[in-house]
Amino acid sequence: MSKRSNYVALGVVGVLVLIILGLPASVSSRLKLALGGLFLPLFGLAGSAQGFASQVSTILPTRRELAEDLNKARFENEQLRFKLEQFEGVWRENQLLRDSSGWQRRSPMRMKLARVIGRDPANWWNTLQIDLGSRDGIQPDMPVRTAEGLVGKVNQVGYSRSQVVAVGDPNCRVPAMVEETRDTGVVVPASNGGVDRQLVDLSFLPGSSPLKPGQRVVTSGLGVVFPKDILIGRVADVRSVGYGMYAEARVRLEVNLNRIEQVWVVFP
Repeated sequence: MSKRSNYVALGVVGVLVLIILGLPASVSSRLKLALGGLFLPLFGLAGSAQGFASQVSTILPTRRELAEDLNKARFENEQLRFKLEQFEGVWRENQLLRDSSGWQRRSPMRMKLARVIGRDPANWWNTLQIDLGSRDGIQPDMPVRTAEGLVGKVNQVGYSRSQVVAVGDPNCRVPAMVEETRDTGVVVPASNGGVDRQLVDLSFLPGSSPLKPGQRVVTSGLGVVFPKDILIGRVADVRSVGYGMYAEARVRLEVNLNRIEQVWVVFP
């Protein structure tokens, strides 16, 4: 059926062409003019569409240009994120310095601020490196602390840096006192082998001491290294030693030694 319809349409077109060719010249020209006026808007619409498409193609960016703009935007975004991280780091450091300076002004001790610049790989948990040395007046056995409490003491001094041993190191035994009971002892490395680095032992306490968890442990001031009343930590638990003749307390340090970034060196 479709082929037959095509043949019929072709035949009709052929007959119309013959009729037009057989018409007089005046009639033929009028008919051509009428047909031209009928199809002229269609030709104009097609031309306008083609012109609009060419204009759009010149206005819209190419895929390559879009990819370049996207990469540029990603690069600028990364730069902004990096600057924001730098700003936040400077803000945190400035806030920490302001807090520390405010506390230091209220303290009767003469101190100098130092930055933690490293740790000893052989004794990572209990040894720090600070950026003060002999040129800054630092000497061995000077106490080191933060606003929260005791850190340790200076062990070795170089020209521009020093080594600090922290509480809990065998080279840093601290005369201490339970603030509530006034019982004195010595803070030594934990007897559990240092599984929890925030725990130390307070030894040589009287067996009758009424110790309880949560009580504050401070420096006793006995000896010549550590001034009195610097907070060391709080009692975690108590056990009897030597058939009840003595008591020993585990103390949880107030300062998290693994997180400190700045310390104060206490001058005599």
